[in-house]
Amino acid sequence: MHPAAEPPKNSTAAQHPPPQPPPLTDIEIISLAHHHHQHNPTSPQVPPFLLSESSHPTLLSFLHSRASSSLNSSSAVFDYVSSLLSLISRHPSSGLSSLVSALLHSYLCLFISHKIPHDHNSLATLQQFVGYIDMIEIREIQKVIGLITSYLPQINDLDDAHVLILIPKCLELVRISNEVDKPVEYVNSVVDALIKCEWSKVLLIKMVEIVRDFSSCIDKLRRREFLEKIFVKMRNDVEMQDLPGLVYQLLVLATKGFGKREVIEGIVLYFGCMNKGGSVMKQVEGTVLLHVNFAVKQDPSLGQEVLGLVRLDSRAFNHFTVAVLLSVARIRRFGETAIGVLKSALFNAYKDYKFAKVCRWLSAELSEEYLENARVIEKAILKAVNASHCGREHIVPSIVQLGFGLLEGVEEGIQKEISKSDSLMGTEELGMQVLKCLFEVHDMSRNEIIEQCKFRVLSLKPEQCFPITRLLGYLVLVHPRSMLDHVSHLKEMLDYFAFMDDKISPHLVTILLPLIKFKCDLQDYTILVLRKAMFRRENAVRLAAISAMFNLILAEKQSKTDGLFSFQESSSQASCSQHAEVSQPTRPDLFQELGGLLQKCLYQQANVRQNLYHGLMKLVLVDPLTASTVFDFLLPHFKRFYREDADVQLGIDQCVKLENGRCYIVEPLDCLLFCISWILLLQPQNRSGYPSDSWACFGFSITQENEAGRTFSGESFSNSLAQIRKFLRNGNLEGLLGKDQDSGSRPMEKEKRRYSATLILGIVEVAINIIVAELEKAANTQKLELERELSQFVDIHEFVEKYTSNSRQGTGAKRATIRASVSDTADKLALGGTKLPPERTPLLATSSIHRLLQLALEFGNLDPKNGAASQINSQNSSGKTLVLNSKVLPCILRMCFRQLKFFSFMGKDDPIKTLIYGEIKLLGPAVLNIILSLKPVAKPGTDLSKKEAKGRKNIEVIREQIHLALLCLKKLIEISLYDAKYVSLIDDLVSASGSEDVSTGVMDAGCNGDCQLAEGIDDQSTRSKELLIKTIIKPLLIEFLEFSFFSEAEILCDLVLMIGNKLPEERRNLVGSWVTRICKSSHVSNSKVAKSLVFAAVTLSSPPADLDVAQNMAAELRRVVGSEDTDPLDTSETFPVINKSTDAAIASTILQSVESTVVDMDLITRRLKTYYMATQKGVSFNQMRKVAPELAMEEMLYSRAEAVVKVLSYFVAMNLKDPQAEHLLRLAAKFYKNLARISKYRIAPKGCKQALPSLKYHRLVEITCRQLTAPVYNFVAHMQKNQQESNKPRRIVNKIKRENKCIPDLIFQIEDYEKYLIQLSKTTKVNLLRHAKRSTSRDFKILEPSEDTLEEQNPTEEADCDNLNAIENKSSEESGDEGEETDSSQLPKSGSPMAAEDTEDEDEAVLPQVKRAKMNRVVQDSSDEE
Repeated sequence: MHPAAEPPKNSTAAQHPPPQPPPLTDIEIISLAHHHHQHNPTSPQVPPFLLSESSHPTLLSFLHSRASSSLNSSSAVFDYVSSLLSLISRHPSSGLSSLVSALLHSYLCLFISHKIPHDHNSLATLQQFVGYIDMIEIREIQKVIGLITSYLPQINDLDDAHVLILIPKCLELVRISNEVDKPVEYVNSVVDALIKCEWSKVLLIKMVEIVRDFSSCIDKLRRREFLEKIFVKMRNDVEMQDLPGLVYQLLVLATKGFGKREVIEGIVLYFGCMNKGGSVMKQVEGTVLLHVNFAVKQDPSLGQEVLGLVRLDSRAFNHFTVAVLLSVARIRRFGETAIGVLKSALFNAYKDYKFAKVCRWLSAELSEEYLENARVIEKAILKAVNASHCGREHIVPSIVQLGFGLLEGVEEGIQKEISKSDSLMGTEELGMQVLKCLFEVHDMSRNEIIEQCKFRVLSLKPEQCFPITRLLGYLVLVHPRSMLDHVSHLKEMLDYFAFMDDKISPHLVTILLPLIKFKCDLQDYTILVLRKAMFRRENAVRLAAISAMFNLILAEKQSKTDGLFSFQESSSQASCSQHAEVSQPTRPDLFQELGGLLQKCLYQQANVRQNLYHGLMKLVLVDPLTASTVFDFLLPHFKRFYREDADVQLGIDQCVKLENGRCYIVEPLDCLLFCISWILLLQPQNRSGYPSDSWACFGFSITQENEAGRTFSGESFSNSLAQIRKFLRNGNLEGLLGKDQDSGSRPMEKEKRRYSATLILGIVEVAINIIVAELEKAANTQKLELERELSQFVDIHEFVEKYTSNSRQGTGAKRATIRASVSDTADKLALGGTKLPPERTPLLATSSIHRLLQLALEFGNLDPKNGAASQINSQNSSGKTLVLNSKVLPCILRMCFRQLKFFSFMGKDDPIKTLIYGEIKLLGPAVLNIILSLKPVAKPGTDLSKKEAKGRKNIEVIREQIHLALLCLKKLIEISLYDAKYVSLIDDLVSASGSEDVSTGVMDAGCNGDCQLAEGIDDQSTRSKELLIKTIIKPLLIEFLEFSFFSEAEILCDLVLMIGNKLPEERRNLVGSWVTRICKSSHVSNSKVAKSLVFAAVTLSSPPADLDVAQNMAAELRRVVGSEDTDPLDTSETFPVINKSTDAAIASTILQSVESTVVDMDLITRRLKTYYMATQKGVSFNQMRKVAPELAMEEMLYSRAEAVVKVLSYFVAMNLKDPQAEHLLRLAAKFYKNLARISKYRIAPKGCKQALPSLKYHRLVEITCRQLTAPVYNFVAHMQKNQQESNKPRRIVNKIKRENKCIPDLIFQIEDYEKYLIQLSKTTKVNLLRHAKRSTSRDFKILEPSEDTLEEQNPTEEADCDNLNAIENKSSEESGDEGEETDSSQLPKSGSPMAAEDTEDEDEAVLPQVKRAKMNRVVQDSSDEE
């Protein structure tokens, strides 16, 4: 090729165009590019043809011709474009930018029109163009962007999306360009076009890949829209196999800072809502969890986002959220935190539901919402655990940690707050289900679960250990074979038996009993451990060991009863010879084997012996055939304390010892006789059918000769009990108790006497049980004699009782330390029993008390229809001797009350509870009939002062009996209301009352609205409760108020409140209305009864009526108490129950009711805090588009707070006494603290959206400022004025000290509230302080003294006054608010009257500087915050 000739340089030559460079073909261009690449890669020379603009059409035509070629057009185009771009890159000049622009535009047109194939060559070509986009002019780049965006809807294949790789570079160049007018707006419009266009599945995946390359061009709002579009398309178009890669790209995008929270939200919601795919989807979720785990390791801030989502909104909970948290918990830095967030979310859901259920002024719909939320969380946890075997084995350790964390959370009391009727599992059940599922699914987790159980049983507190032991019990019972593989761990736990808590150790032995029949040596190992424990010095260890021994013995007896041979049998099938060997017992009976060890228990402490006796009773209950063997075991021991031929047959003196200045019981003889008496009643009457092997014990052979001996043991005990009964009736009880010389006896002798009386009292109760049992079987001729004997023993019981600590007739000496009661034993506590108070456990059977009550009704001339007059005035016309006199009835009622009191403390599944207490609901009708028989029937105006002085005395006696009977009735109703087994007790009471007869004559009093009670109700339980109020409690209450039986009326008010709280909301309101009418119609002078009536009226009124009632009563109370402008009245006309005698008690009651509302407000405010934070940050998981429950809660909160303001507004206008005024100050401070919290939470943090306050909130602020804040300042000023004018400075010093705490706190809370109102007003541009009054009150107010007063003070007092005033001046200066300072002229000079008054007593007048410092700090904090 020859070089072109140079053009002539003269002007004539310039008029002719230069000669065109020789054209190049496309093949020559490709060859030239290859040549330069191989031989001269750094040469900048470019063929002139390419530099000429006239060659551009030719060059572009080559591109089109190659694209139209039928043979391998893709490769041809790629070779040509890459060669051409290679040559252009050697001479980067502005002249070639048009060629690059035209080439890119032509290539895009060919690509978009599908004139060239979309394959790897096209991708490589587009990638080369990315490097040359910088050479293109901005306006041409905009055209490229337009072409690409118009092509987006046509992308349906992955190769079609190759063109998108140009987008990031193009947008970045436009964004930083100065040639484009408003480049940011243009970029935003392009992003909007990308978001709004229709995305195919391929485009979705490609968008996720490229968006991180131009993420700097997208603002926060568009990022959120972009991610929303991605997750919407994921739900509809993405196939499951594409999900892991797509999620990985999203996580990579999040690690680059692109919408971290939105990415996590979207992933969690997407997989949490997916209900299709089955096992394939579970495998996909497992892969995604691994991706999330890896991403959190690379960027820990993603882990914080996961935790933050659950903290802000519990509605984020689904099974995938749980799985993500469990996966994140495998990272060391998030381990404890992630599990803690899971637990907290569950516990908070339980607490929210429990509060919504208990808080009466929240709607039922809100309670259902929280119930559903708790259910969702429970189901999410279980679903995540159930799917743990599908590719997510890495979360198994986290599941173990969560399960045990839930079991340990039972200690927080959540379990007791959850009822099974709510269809919630509760913390313990959920934790057990998690670990059960894990134990069944993952073999590798079993060893860890057992090891963790062992560690926690040995290290946790007893309350936390019981759920762990119950889990072990389930695993032993359901998976015995699997547990045998870990028996070494179980033996290690048994090794620590003596070091465990005495409540846990016997329970642990009990749950391991089912394994004994599978593991032959486990029983021997357990017995060995128990033998060692019996020789420990600690008394609690021996008690636990004796309980565990009887658990072993009872389990063996129960297994024989169920048809098993023994615990030693193997579970595998034996051969015929083996069957023959098994049928022959290879070892003695377990009771026989442990007999020697049990005999040693008879020489240990009293509580060990007591546990032994009750264990023997349980043994006979399980196997009555062992009764004779037990008698043989006890007879020699019994003979030590019973001397048949002696004058004093019972060795009470041997049962009580004085040693080292301490008195204690050695032998619980009453428990021994109690055990013997019940075994005599339980033993079979027909002995011929006894199997011979059941008597082989303690060396007795199975022969005919010793059968008589065994029979003699039972008969000997029977005869001995008969002799003891005779001895107690005829013997000298004073001698049995010991000599009592009041003047000379030592204190220890008196203590011993009380202990002896305690034992005798128990023996008397055993005798009463025996007599009642004989009375049930006696013929008519013998019944009268037995009834006389029963009456004698009741008298003896009353006589002995006055020597014990429980006696009302005692001298007031300190209560003796009585033996531990039955229910204190470890096995009962393990079953969920409650610890008993240190009082004697009654040994009377319920049947005995029931019989005594019946006899009292039958022979005491008590007629439920005629009332007390039949007892006062009647004569015993039948000629029969009165068996039970009126003095005995209080004793019987005290027995009944004690029985009912201890009933709730007995173990739930304790067989002795059934034996002793039986059907305790039988006592209800008898007690009620006694009340109805004793009630007064005389008219209130009857004069009993002269002729009927004796009748007046009888009325007082009857009143005492009614009081005791009402206490018993109250206990019975408590049992019925809180134990489902005894719910029919109320039905029995209603049936026994004879409703028509009871209500005659008194039902019409105030019946306008109460007649609706018990009408139109389908639910039988509710109807029975209302009938009980309507037909029994209401007439009695009206009658007792007429007769001024105030203590009895107070008990009835408690019953009304207790029953009313168990009624449905609409029915409870009827009861509240009736009590309110009682308050309007009855003049009550007793403050306790008035307090009970007012409290019941407010509490039983359904919200918002409850605070309406409180507001009406507060208005009447202001008239009775008086205010600064009005004089007080003696009695309210609207509510006669409010009068001068009851005003203080009623004021305290109303304030107490309002305080409960303020406490509820505090809990709701804390719950709203989380909601406000989530709303302000834009977090929302409201997938169903429902109204958030917090919105309804917020509206209710404002309405309730407004009602509180109205009630308190009446109190701040009253002349309250000191205790009520102090209560009001504390309550107002709490209320303003809640208002300040509400205002503070409504202020959005910086960078978050500020919501406008609602109209209800605006109204609340206005009413608070007008009706409460301004009057509160006047109230404080009035209080301080009265304080200064008081003439008794010594008496008010303590009050001043208390008020110096209350008043500064109240002022601080008010100012804190107003501070947040100011901030909220600034952020919302709404004036919320339009009706506010600037505060002028502080913690004190000092008035300027007169000149005459100053001259009368003496110099000594002036020095003290200066000291006090210096402290007060400092406090006053520091309490300034918003530039408002106290005028110095108001400060008193030395010798002021106030100072002189306060310094009258040197020790009391000057307030402690520490308390003043605290007061100063409170006020200073207020100033600092402003």
